[in-house]
Amino acid sequence: MSWARQALRALRARLFGPPKELVGTDQFGNKYYRVPKHETHAGQIIPERRFVEAMNRQPYQYQVGDFPTEWEAWIRKKRKDPPTIEEILRNENYREEMKQKIKDVLEKDKLLQAKEYKEGLVAEPARTHVKGHASAPYYGKSEPSPDPTSTASTFQPGSWVPRGSGGSHNK
Repeated sequence: MSWARQALRALRARLFGPPKELVGTDQFGNKYYRVPKHETHAGQIIPERRFVEAMNRQPYQYQVGDFPTEWEAWIRKKRKDPPTIEEILRNENYREEMKQKIKDVLEKDKLLQAKEYKEGLVAEPARTHVKGHASAPYYGKSEPSPDPTSTASTFQPGSWVPRGSGGSHNK
């Protein structure tokens, strides 16, 4: 390398900081970079910076889970070293195994509940039919009552209209 090129590179590094270094890529094609800690021409120390260039995405389109958790931990500086492909694959296999085990346990629990319901060991959940919506003026009743009939434990919004008011809509 010529001395002029070395001088320009040193000047650029001093003025703009060191260039970004490609650290790795994930299975989706996202590229992960770092800019090492450096000192500016004014003497200010800039800490290490880590970032990702997402494949075919705009910055505002990121979704939770778009990047492997291992890489996300590296970007957020929760881990010092970037993850390896083997580590990512091992963790992905582990997550898939856990999903399958959870599915098996839920299925087994459903069968056990059905057996207990059938044998009468456990009462089945009560099925209630709610008419209307709680915010409706006549929740669960055909007409509002002129007398206050609800108590604290059975209060229904809009179920009582004071006498002489002419209804809840004339306010």
